[in-house]
Amino acid sequence: MLSSSACGVCGTVLIEDLRRDLARLPAGPAVDPALLPTLVDRLRSGQGVFDRTGGLHAAGLFTPGGDLVCLREDVGRHNAVDKVVGRAFLDQRLPARNSILVVSGRAGYEIVQKSISAGISVLAAVGAPSSLAVALAREFNQTLIGFLKGDRFNVYSAPERLSPA
Repeated sequence: MLSSSACGVCGTVLIEDLRRDLARLPAGPAVDPALLPTLVDRLRSGQGVFDRTGGLHAAGLFTPGGDLVCLREDVGRHNAVDKVVGRAFLDQRLPARNSILVVSGRAGYEIVQKSISAGISVLAAVGAPSSLAVALAREFNQTLIGFLKGDRFNVYSAPERLSPA
């Protein structure tokens, strides 16, 4: 898998080109909805550079049981995701179908696109998803969660992966 540090949309002529190399994600894994808020807390507690600067985003890859696999920070939301996916690639963990990706910011189209490319079935964002991100997640069967704050969140696609333990 070849990846770029660009946002994923830069240099693209047609919107269809952004979907070209994506495959529909299979069913699973089952994730307990009560687990999701704890993942945001774990993501935030691992943001050492953010603690010092207040200016970085984070992305964290977790198991369906909530174990942290990898956490990275960067000034760019999509760069933090690239770092996590890159680490998963180097560790031979791709496709990461049995994983949850948690991001500290918005879930834009490029975040959804990159996570689907990595085979990540569940994406949870502290912020809002864009309408294009929601459409892509629905098209490729990714569970997309937004506004994950406190014990509340919105589910925009593939809610069948969320089931109480």
